[in-house]
Amino acid sequence: KRESSLKYQTRCISCFPNKSGYVLSSIEGRVAVEYLDTSPEAHKKKYAFKCHRIKDSGIENIYPVNAISFHKKYNTFATGGSDGFVNIWDGYNKKRLCQFHRYPTSIASLSFAADGSVLAIASSYMYEDEEIPADLPEDAIYIRYVSDQETKPK
Repeated sequence: KRESSLKYQTRCISCFPNKSGYVLSSIEGRVAVEYLDTSPEAHKKKYAFKCHRIKDSGIENIYPVNAISFHKKYNTFATGGSDGFVNIWDGYNKKRLCQFHRYPTSIASLSFAADGSVLAIASSYMYEDEEIPADLPEDAIYIRYVSDQETKPK
């Protein structure tokens, strides 16, 4: 049993393809990178970072991170949030590699194809607002062909 390093509700978890650890996300716009090795050296490598946040008129809006998917070849990963953005991350080098255009509503789920050339993205309103918007976008599936430039560590 492991304790989450995130303070708020866990929304998603996914293991590194090389089985070295896992990434988990929460409703407070954070992602944690943790390792299976329990040695003190490995413990020092784990970290968490803020993401899926948008500043508007000096106010930071924080969005849940709903989905995580790993690129099997490069051990990089994508996150999708209720802000409607998909980001690709290099967890080992602690860097965002790219951010895709904003989708019409929340990213509910996403998944890389086994060879890493395609990212399937589900955009669906997840009822995170107190009042349901009047002009609610339709649920949609997007298929994105990704390049090495977007997914390969630099």
